[in-house]
Amino acid sequence: MSASPPPRSPLEQWAGIGPATVERLARLGIEQPEDFLWLLPLRYEDLTRVTPIAALTAGSEALVEGEIVRVEEHTRGAGAGKQLIVHLADASGTLVGRWFRYYPSTQQKLKAGRRWRWYGEVRWHYFGGVEMIHPRLIDPKTPLPATLTPIYPSVEGLNQPHLRRWVAKALAVVALDEWLDDETRQRWHFPALPNAVRLLHQPPAGLVPEKPEWRAARARLAFDELVAQQASMRRARLARLTCAAPAISGTDADRAERALAARLPFTLTNAQRRVVGEIAHDLALPTPMHRLVLGDVGSGKTVVAALAIARAVGAGFQAALAAPTEILAEQHAQKLAPWFEGVAPVELITASTPARVRQALNERLEQGEPMVVVGTHALFETRTPLPRLALAVIDEQHRFGVRQRARLREKSSAWRPHLLMMSATPIPRTLAMACYADLDLSFLDERPPGRKPVTTTLLPLSRKAELIARVRAWCASGKQVYWVCPLIEENETLALNAAEAVFEELRHAMPEIAIALLHGRMGHDEKQQVMRAFVAGTVSILVATTVIEVGVDVPNASLMVIEHAERFGMAQLHQLRGRVGRGSSESFCVLLYDEPLSAVARERLATLKRESDGFRIAQADLKLRGPGELTGVRQSGVPMMRVADLTRDEALIPAAQALADKLVQTQPELVDRLIARWVPHARWAPHA
Repeated sequence: MSASPPPRSPLEQWAGIGPATVERLARLGIEQPEDFLWLLPLRYEDLTRVTPIAALTAGSEALVEGEIVRVEEHTRGAGAGKQLIVHLADASGTLVGRWFRYYPSTQQKLKAGRRWRWYGEVRWHYFGGVEMIHPRLIDPKTPLPATLTPIYPSVEGLNQPHLRRWVAKALAVVALDEWLDDETRQRWHFPALPNAVRLLHQPPAGLVPEKPEWRAARARLAFDELVAQQASMRRARLARLTCAAPAISGTDADRAERALAARLPFTLTNAQRRVVGEIAHDLALPTPMHRLVLGDVGSGKTVVAALAIARAVGAGFQAALAAPTEILAEQHAQKLAPWFEGVAPVELITASTPARVRQALNERLEQGEPMVVVGTHALFETRTPLPRLALAVIDEQHRFGVRQRARLREKSSAWRPHLLMMSATPIPRTLAMACYADLDLSFLDERPPGRKPVTTTLLPLSRKAELIARVRAWCASGKQVYWVCPLIEENETLALNAAEAVFEELRHAMPEIAIALLHGRMGHDEKQQVMRAFVAGTVSILVATTVIEVGVDVPNASLMVIEHAERFGMAQLHQLRGRVGRGSSESFCVLLYDEPLSAVARERLATLKRESDGFRIAQADLKLRGPGELTGVRQSGVPMMRVADLTRDEALIPAAQALADKLVQTQPELVDRLIARWVPHARWAPHA
């Protein structure tokens, strides 16, 4: 009996949409006609009016119309090919169009005497006057549109005219019901949903995004998305409360935690004690803990996690600690081993673990032996059995995906393990509460006593020779240095100082100093050899890429140099700076930058120099990035959304949270529709 063919997509009934196009549209999250309405424009082009050439301003995009008065074909230089230069004139002046890539058909269109409309970005050219590079050619007989022209997100194989046509059809055939109550709409001055959607897809001429009507339409859809996001996370939390987890409490758990705490060479901060108590309370419940610890660099997250692990293994269970890199995993294992001596064995599993060692370890795990297993992504593999896993700790949680966390959850068939996630990328508290509504949050907002702040200095690359002289003296005094570069090798596109080039430069300048190179393309054994030498102090300067961003802990390294600091994000710079200041001596961070700096880049570096608190840096970072740049917190694991911006729309969040709570309880079918519309699994999913 032959298998029945797969059901056809409802989109295939539309002209121009076949199976191949359906696949491409699915990559944009479009699977049915309504989905076109939520494919919102990235920007708009104004083709509603013709601008006189004399009125053009450089840096803007404009539509012009005129007659071609001269055509020239010039050779660009040896081996560089030709360029086509076309002069278009109207009653007010002349505009140059320049083509570096063109076909004979383009030359046929661009004949002297022909009339055209051009659309493109206006630039000043070096002979004076204005020009457009590869302007779009539009037939002057085409009627001017009444609305701005949207430019949509796309994938290869889908062009803008087709997307615009399909969106217009969806606007005509899809009936959107207004679900929001009048009181909420009036409070926030929201337009009705159908009106907001139509305005964003087809804004009338002159209605640029700065206008109040456009902002109100965008805010309305942002509110809808926030409600759907919050409702989705609340459902995830409620679903988790129906699952069973081992309740970790009692004398044995308490004894193991006390034994580890007594072994620590320092006392806990008040913040650490508070968070340890929050975790212990969660572990004692018969439902799975899902807690995220947000803490600044050096706030002591590892110690908090270790005390939670001690409770689990002390009660006779298995615990796992997942780290994103082998360097970090090995450091965790080395740090935990002496702490857990006499409590439980600490074992390491990575991709580099020999098969024989791994097999023996798997046999012990299969038998349910209580132990602490530290590892990388190898922990998530099916061949790593953890039948009595009661607590999974995930360091740098944003470096792991939802599916990977789910695999840990499925290790035990008897229960769902408790989950403790940690992030050293602090984000503002209000933003965290919105992003992680499905999790319980703990904030480590206190630095351990004795940790001195790192003094940060800004230095232009033009003074690099002066810096090298001071680094030589620094190393001669017995201290060590990190020297971080953004690339591994020279790149023709980005004129940055690569790690390999800097390594050779420093070796040549300081031949008497032991210098080593570390980057992600090196083999595991080679990386470990370099790191061991640096930890032992036989290497004075470690030239590295951002592979040392997290996890490397060398107290004698008290100077951090970061080349092309303007190319790094503020959170990443703060993370890198956190690698120093871990010993008793005063520590420094030098941010080397290339001139000229933009105003925003200058303010970012000035903020790093001025601030040492990661939470304040995160808040400043979000403000500097401005509306629409949620990528500023992407490395914190914050979900990306289509319309809402958790910084710009912060005022809407409490109302969205309150409404989501109400709808989850009273209108589950409406919640189903909102989640399907705004939070499809392909774009974002609640935390596992």
